[in-house]
Amino acid sequence: MSCPRCQQGRFLPGEPKGSIQTDFAGAYLATPSTNTHPKRAVLLLSDVYGLGIPNPKIIADEIAEKLECEVWVPDYFKGRPLFHPSGMEIPSKPDERLSAWEWVRWFCSNIVPNLGAHWASRPSVADRRVAELVSLIRERRNYEKIGAFGHCYGGSACIRLGGTDLFNSVVICHPGPFSMKQVKAVKVPIAWVCAEYDEFFSETTKQQCKAELAGREGTPRFVDYEFVEYKGTTHGFACRPDHDYPDVVDAYNKAQDQIAGWFENTLVLDSKE
Repeated sequence: MSCPRCQQGRFLPGEPKGSIQTDFAGAYLATPSTNTHPKRAVLLLSDVYGLGIPNPKIIADEIAEKLECEVWVPDYFKGRPLFHPSGMEIPSKPDERLSAWEWVRWFCSNIVPNLGAHWASRPSVADRRVAELVSLIRERRNYEKIGAFGHCYGGSACIRLGGTDLFNSVVICHPGPFSMKQVKAVKVPIAWVCAEYDEFFSETTKQQCKAELAGREGTPRFVDYEFVEYKGTTHGFACRPDHDYPDVVDAYNKAQDQIAGWFENTLVLDSKE
């Protein structure tokens, strides 16, 4: 499921530097100019536009440089993203609330015509595609540690997959729908990139997630965690920031630093590379 905010945003400036890997299910690979950490890697699980827009590729390039390791972006929509890039709209003001009528109108004009794409890449299917790619790159690239971060749709996927053995650490950026049962199942370090205004990730839900993770203190189930809220931002700011708002662009850049810093601290290799 997505929301009207999921179709709002801007293309990031610049051009992707990586390449599509046909031998790896069409995933995009970002390689740093100096690959000093060949034994660790990160996956970026994208929003509803997938690889149909340049943003996830450019973000992967940036994170690859910051972490000096390879970053992969799976094509878990198999070339059929949930929404076509031509439908991307200029974002609403960060603090502008969406009315019930706007939600209904958006659902009828956007979700209904794209039900086929949503079904073809429903969570269980998309998660399986991610798992297949992880298995492949572990085998062929010999990574020892793999992290994942996701935006919106991909954020929800990271919560679900954080309860499996696929990843060693995850970062959740303004996620789509998820359940507290999925949060309770998370067993790896988890960081949250939070928008101030987010119809999907309300303050109440955020506090419930915090309480769940804090409640593990002193038990074998405890995992490192952090929540950072970026003022003046809304759902989608960490992947499709609006250039008309300098504060939003600044928040996007700080979110990139948070993601890189989290993996720098949690994807620590047990042996020398």
